[in-house]
Amino acid sequence: MSLRHVPAKDDQKTDDNRPDLEAKVKALVTGATGLVGANLVETLNTAGWQVRILRRRTSRLDALSDLAYEEAIGDILDEASLVAAMKGIDVVFHVAGAADYWRKPPAHLYRVNVDGTRCVVQAALQAGVERLVYTSSVAAIGPAPDPQHPVDETHPFTLPPHVFPYGHSKWLAEQEVQQGISAGLDAVIVNPSIVIGPRDVYLTSGSLFKGMERGMPFTPRGGSGVVDARDVALGHVRAAEHGRRGERYILSAVNLSHLALAREISRVLQVPPPRWELPPWSAGVVAWVVDVLRRLGVRLPADGNTIRLGTYWFYVDNRKSREQLHLSYRPVQEAIQDAVAWLKAHGYLRQRSR
Repeated sequence: MSLRHVPAKDDQKTDDNRPDLEAKVKALVTGATGLVGANLVETLNTAGWQVRILRRRTSRLDALSDLAYEEAIGDILDEASLVAAMKGIDVVFHVAGAADYWRKPPAHLYRVNVDGTRCVVQAALQAGVERLVYTSSVAAIGPAPDPQHPVDETHPFTLPPHVFPYGHSKWLAEQEVQQGISAGLDAVIVNPSIVIGPRDVYLTSGSLFKGMERGMPFTPRGGSGVVDARDVALGHVRAAEHGRRGERYILSAVNLSHLALAREISRVLQVPPPRWELPPWSAGVVAWVVDVLRRLGVRLPADGNTIRLGTYWFYVDNRKSREQLHLSYRPVQEAIQDAVAWLKAHGYLRQRSR
């Protein structure tokens, strides 16, 4: 496969630390079969990069059906397969991770997110890649003290690990990247907020859409940043081209309360919106009830921990990505509309007649 790289526009700033991407154009993407990874492969295709993906033999390839890429069979927990996959690679995008924290036990989150990132970092050092872009999360930052004071990349992870093991695992994974940087690796970290968009075959944020379709009478009183998956993908490429070694970059379009986001999704889905917000004092009780119902086999769109976490404000400031990565963001309404259209077209949501 031979693809021509399209250089950055003349008016875009460059960074002396970044690799010469006009000459070195081959990328490896881990986690390419998921929401962010598949959109990243599409963005790299459009920009003219050569793309190789690392995947397990059992991985679904639905999200990549219309895209161009080479394949390397392996696993992020198998360092030998990683080194082999990185042969001849200039930029590694480490997107793979366990993001569906409401479905997985904490031990799985730590093994995939922390141990897996450690393996990727060591393999990148051994293979001598020019740059690593690591996909973290705003879950590793914050939360904000209140909705009026969004946090930026300098804010530390403050929640107890047992309260939010996913966020803690992503924060620990960032420390693995920083250790790699200390050992000589050129790496950049990106921190997406809630990602919405097409190619969501594993229903990462799509599970929220499914929950709304079944009916969601309430939301926790909290909120988060929200961003289009295609903007996140472009943010990865801009981080590779312009990001400063060792820096974090929040990728987020807008901050929304959970109720506001749910109402916008329900409007596009043409279903009744949630009617009220749970006050923080009641979230613990409702979370306990939800956990009991799930243990009894009742299908619900969230677990108790998700409801507890929903009372926090993961509001973030995206100025750094706009100024240093030259990103602009789509309106969240466009992200929701396109996500719904894709999920309906692929049979994940019901088609509704007007």
